[in-house]
Amino acid sequence: MQKGNIGVTTENIFPIIKKFLYSDHEIFLRELVSNAVDATQKLKTLSSKGEFKGEMGDLTIHVKLDKDTITISDRGLGLTAEEIDKYINQIAFSGANDFLAKYKDDANAIIGHFGLGFYSAFMVAKKVEIVTRSYKEDAKAVKWTCDGSPEFTLEETEKADRGTDIILYIDDDCKEFLQESRLTELLHKYCRFLPVPVAFGKKKEWKDGKQVETDEDNVINDTCPIWTKKPSELKDEDYKKFYRDLYPMSDEPLFWIHLNVDYPFNLTGVLYFPKIKSNIDLQRNKIQLYCNQVFVTDSVEGIVPDFLTLLHGVIDSPDIPLNVSRSYLQSDSNVKKISTYITKKVADRLQSIFKNDRNEFEKKWDDLKIFINYGMLTQDDFYDKADKFALFKDTDNKYYTFEEYRTLIKDNQTDKDGNLIYLYATNTDAQYTYISAAKNKGYSVLLMDGQLDIALINMLEQKFEKSHFTRVDSDVIDRLIVKEEQKGTELNNEKREMLSTVFQHQLPNIQKTEFRVEVQAMGENASPIIITQAEYMRRMKDMASIQGGMSFYGELPDMFNLVLNSDHHLIKTVLSDAEGACSEKLVPVEADIAQLRMRQNELKKAHEGKKDEEIPTAEKDELKDIDKKLEDQKKQKETIIDGYAAGNKVVHQLIDLALLQNNMLKGEALTNFVKRSIELIK
Repeated sequence: MQKGNIGVTTENIFPIIKKFLYSDHEIFLRELVSNAVDATQKLKTLSSKGEFKGEMGDLTIHVKLDKDTITISDRGLGLTAEEIDKYINQIAFSGANDFLAKYKDDANAIIGHFGLGFYSAFMVAKKVEIVTRSYKEDAKAVKWTCDGSPEFTLEETEKADRGTDIILYIDDDCKEFLQESRLTELLHKYCRFLPVPVAFGKKKEWKDGKQVETDEDNVINDTCPIWTKKPSELKDEDYKKFYRDLYPMSDEPLFWIHLNVDYPFNLTGVLYFPKIKSNIDLQRNKIQLYCNQVFVTDSVEGIVPDFLTLLHGVIDSPDIPLNVSRSYLQSDSNVKKISTYITKKVADRLQSIFKNDRNEFEKKWDDLKIFINYGMLTQDDFYDKADKFALFKDTDNKYYTFEEYRTLIKDNQTDKDGNLIYLYATNTDAQYTYISAAKNKGYSVLLMDGQLDIALINMLEQKFEKSHFTRVDSDVIDRLIVKEEQKGTELNNEKREMLSTVFQHQLPNIQKTEFRVEVQAMGENASPIIITQAEYMRRMKDMASIQGGMSFYGELPDMFNLVLNSDHHLIKTVLSDAEGACSEKLVPVEADIAQLRMRQNELKKAHEGKKDEEIPTAEKDELKDIDKKLEDQKKQKETIIDGYAAGNKVVHQLIDLALLQNNMLKGEALTNFVKRSIELIK
């Protein structure tokens, strides 16, 4: 029997493994089963080359659970005493302390850097035994034992068959791994697609009202998952079944893309476009990364372009190490090439689907567009390809490519400055009246109701030449696309002021909402009153809800314009009635205002060209007094007009109709509107 110390340059390797790798301690099973797979695969290679002439037999790897131990057994190459001494006892661990200080929180980096896959066993075991016999003729079986200190023993033992058994005596603080359900979970996570059969115990069946073990091995993995096969060998149902196996609670995917490249790197996989019902379904970390069919991670940022992390599926690349680290992903050139390749492959596949079956593509567009829009927003190289198959959808549910839509609207929706105006709605029901008004003018209206559509609009305004996007309710119809013609007769300032005052003070107080009244001649057949919301501020508030750093806009109140159509007979009637009802009371107030303004103008004219110190104090005081009196008279004027407006049911009815049309009439105000409507009908 040989005794000795493991060849490390620091005495504290095992406490380091325990302490620094503990957060990732479950990977011990992945590491040990992967080693067993490697040993088995190497034996297959030697056999194919004629260097191993024995019978291969059953190569299934067995994971066995006992009361205090876990055993991983293979029938692969096995090890000689010399190989154990070389590969197990001599750990290249020079400079360990400096490295551990730098990467103490990244278990994968440590394991990968030092080839410590086997030593991950000591994260969960207080003692580890290796019982092994090499495939080589006349090789003797040996047993290696270590109790978690640098000391080990190596002795001859009995083992009838080639291969290796790793026996882990589980530590007291890791008893969770002695539960069958926990091991099943880990094997399913890390080993379900390994290329060599892995059995965990025996299959069970119901007998006499309870589960009993059968004689059949419980093989937990699919050794030939679909990404290892050629697309020509697979049917649609194969892809759909694999998706159901991966994501049993999900709806059927929209499309899938089979990846297969061997230069300048090796990469296989299948990516699925999932059907997303709501924001809740919008989850990353659904793509699983494998290295030679061994699970590595489902955190694929850096490998997959950001917008494609919303996809589901599998990527397998031997060029990405099993123990991949964050810093590695961010710097490795192969990873960047993989990301570029996947972007191109996805774009090519979508272009092909669009070209070959546009009708089917359009049917799935509403589900697809979040992926494509996100891609165009985040990757210029994807936008350059996607603008050929990305679609606009109008309010009549017709679909157009960007170029098709530009051609459709350029004649009728170009303003007087040569800008092409893209009108859009975000809700066909809420904005129905505005959409109808636009259509009556011969305009087309896009439906932009997606989560990323506002951000997309901002980008497209930069990409498209001389183009602006305007929501259909952001202004009155004649000002959405400003052309040369003007309709209606404008009122003078006094009449405009009268109308504005009548309506302004009857508007409701709505939290975080402000109204500005304006008067516009819109033609006698247009609505008497509409509410609009300026494009810029509304869009900034929308962007604030999806983009960090814009919270300032989100805190601002919603700003609406209440536009009175001075050509409409109802507005004309309100103006005429207001002038008639208020004129007697307003005459003396207006006279006082006129006198005050005359004196104000006299003083200001006299002060022209004078420095502040040259103006007499008495005149300065008089000007201040005039300003105060004018303010008082203005308030008195408003009070007189308010007194009339407060009792005018038509004014309130018009305001409430406009609010109702914009889903802004609620609670008590809505009840009052209904009562008033009944009274007016009587």
